[in-house]
Amino acid sequence: MPELPEVETTRRGIAPHIEGCRIDRLVVRQPRLRWPVPAELAERLPGQQIRAVRRRGKYLLIDVDDGALLLHLGMSGSLRILDDGQPVGKHDHIDIELDSGQLLRLTDPRRFGALLWQAAAEVHPLLASLGPEPLSDDFTVEYLHSCCQGRRSAIKALIMDSHVVVGVGNIYANEALFMAGIDPRRAAGRVSLQRLEKLVEAIRFVLACAIEQGGTTLRDFVGGDGKPGYFSQHLNVYGRGGAPCLHCGRILKEVRLGQRSTVFCPGCQR
Repeated sequence: MPELPEVETTRRGIAPHIEGCRIDRLVVRQPRLRWPVPAELAERLPGQQIRAVRRRGKYLLIDVDDGALLLHLGMSGSLRILDDGQPVGKHDHIDIELDSGQLLRLTDPRRFGALLWQAAAEVHPLLASLGPEPLSDDFTVEYLHSCCQGRRSAIKALIMDSHVVVGVGNIYANEALFMAGIDPRRAAGRVSLQRLEKLVEAIRFVLACAIEQGGTTLRDFVGGDGKPGYFSQHLNVYGRGGAPCLHCGRILKEVRLGQRSTVFCPGCQR
């Protein structure tokens, strides 16, 4: 599933091509995605100008004159910028045709993505309870410490909770906890303020590096596959269970936490 860095890379890839354009037509070939595509969008969108492309967590928001399109890529979705008239594939479910002569195409083989509507001055229910962005000024050690107080759940589960902080997916949680030297199984309420400070810094660093790498792995969303590269070249622990730690040489341990694969170093992480 695309994580925050991949979604941010997608945003940066498509924004220069669609911001400022007017929507000529919305073509919905398959309305049955994770949630039904609102039928009224085909009449609402034509003539509206795209003001900005934003990201909230793993959602993309395409701001238009009287609201915003809410896009989620699900597990297999991708977006591409194409010229009008391009052949349509089996899984090309939605086209947003623009006055520039190009279109934004959503391809989603597994149909777990979404295209929804957020009215102006409103917050969609899917976004209403999300925590702060991890790269924003709102995500501080004081904030994270307050979320951890009295919590017996594992620290890894807590930082992956989108109500606490958005976008720290499994890959990046594993890597950040390794960088901070924190055992992912440790109860959140038993992690000190000083160690949480290291964790906040590690989360910011890992996500920022992944975004930068995604932007250099795939520079162009025009005519390509629309899929940014994952942060795979610099992984210290994720996917390396049973291999030696790159720092101390001890064998990395792999366990399941919250049904997710969790890899850590028993020597470096406490």
